[in-house]
Amino acid sequence: MKQIFYIVSLSFLFLFSTSVRAEIKLPAIFGSHMVLQQKTDAAIWGKATENKTVRVTTSWNKKSYTAKSDADGNWKLKVSTPDAGGPYSITISDGKTLTLENVMIGEVWVCSGQSNMQMTMAGYRNQPVVGSNEAIATSANKSIRLFTVERNKSLETIDDFSGEWLECLPENVADFSAAGYFFGRMINEALDVPVGLICSSWGGTRIEPWMSENGFGKFDWVNLPDKSSKEDFSPQTPTVLYNAMISPMVGYAIRGALWYQGESNRNEPKEYEKLMPGLAENWRAEWNIGDFPFYYVQIAPYQYVNGSNSAFLREAQLKASSAIPNFGMACTMDVGEKHNIHPAAKEEVGERLAYLALAKTYGRKGFEYSGPVLKEMTVDGSIVKLTFDHAKNGLTTFGKELENFMVAGENKRFHKATAFITRDGITLFSPSVQKPVAVRYAFEDFVVGELFNTEGLPASSFRTDDWEME
Repeated sequence: MKQIFYIVSLSFLFLFSTSVRAEIKLPAIFGSHMVLQQKTDAAIWGKATENKTVRVTTSWNKKSYTAKSDADGNWKLKVSTPDAGGPYSITISDGKTLTLENVMIGEVWVCSGQSNMQMTMAGYRNQPVVGSNEAIATSANKSIRLFTVERNKSLETIDDFSGEWLECLPENVADFSAAGYFFGRMINEALDVPVGLICSSWGGTRIEPWMSENGFGKFDWVNLPDKSSKEDFSPQTPTVLYNAMISPMVGYAIRGALWYQGESNRNEPKEYEKLMPGLAENWRAEWNIGDFPFYYVQIAPYQYVNGSNSAFLREAQLKASSAIPNFGMACTMDVGEKHNIHPAAKEEVGERLAYLALAKTYGRKGFEYSGPVLKEMTVDGSIVKLTFDHAKNGLTTFGKELENFMVAGENKRFHKATAFITRDGITLFSPSVQKPVAVRYAFEDFVVGELFNTEGLPASSFRTDDWEME
């Protein structure tokens, strides 16, 4: 009797283990309700029984694609995606079948950074998002899908992270990135296509943790971690957030990336000016799909307590915006709050990112996507004249005085300038500076920018000198 029970038990265990091995397993980024990038060859990968043919069938074209799993059960293939549409299904089988339902085809964007990207539609405690209650209540939309990567860190790249695709419903939108949601909502409305948003962010983090080890070749001042270390490590450690929160989705077909970060790097503006485009180049190299669009948000004015001047970091972000192709910056000079590092005006942030994408990525015309950018300074005696790009219809303050211009002579002492808008730009002067050589606008930690183009987009703080940080 014991022998019979033993044989039956072994048979059951064999069948059970075979069943487990045969189960198709996908990374979290693939699931029901997901959005695949339209009109491309989209990679799908996962685990299956080792050395077995995996068949993937897509409902939009009734085609099947096959790949053979390796000795560890890993497999990968690409499926052709059509024009935007859905819902569709994807069936994956190696003998056992897994079906992904309610799959949309559209535009996919990664949203990343620190706390201002992480800030949800519900806001932080005592730190709201303006207009969020109405936006959440009316957010139900079958064409927008949301994925939030759970926070994690690793000294080595890992294969998967935690998270799931969710439909755009009020209860899901409330817990999703506000900047990301408002961006996606405008893209969806403007293009009338499904939009997939993947938010991978961690409050308070620097830029270095979000780059892969391969991205630091020309940044020799960054100390990379010892991978063999058994000690606990900070989320500020270079590479550890890329390894755990970006690497698992590298290869997933995307249109582009959005970035909102910089506050934690504010004391190293010279380095950040190089790291900012370096991050974009690093991600592009890892994804290996060309120079995909990468748009980012300039940090908003805020009164930091340690006496640093974050205007130098804003300047670094402004300079970086023209450093590499398919790069662009959304300015937030008008929405900063003196004692709140998380501005409540997230709708403006998302929409300004969307202007960049609509104009530069999708080729839409008839609107402006950037605030005024200084073009030229000329000096005539004690009078300074400034001209601007992205101001074809002129400049405005919407009724406010121009109070944030400063001018200096060769002694490098800045004095408040009287400034006014002209047909061609701005004219300014100061009785205290007879021979001006430099001008600064809103070049302080906290200031409410008052200079806009007539389309309502603000000018960044700027300076015409290159004097060292004071």
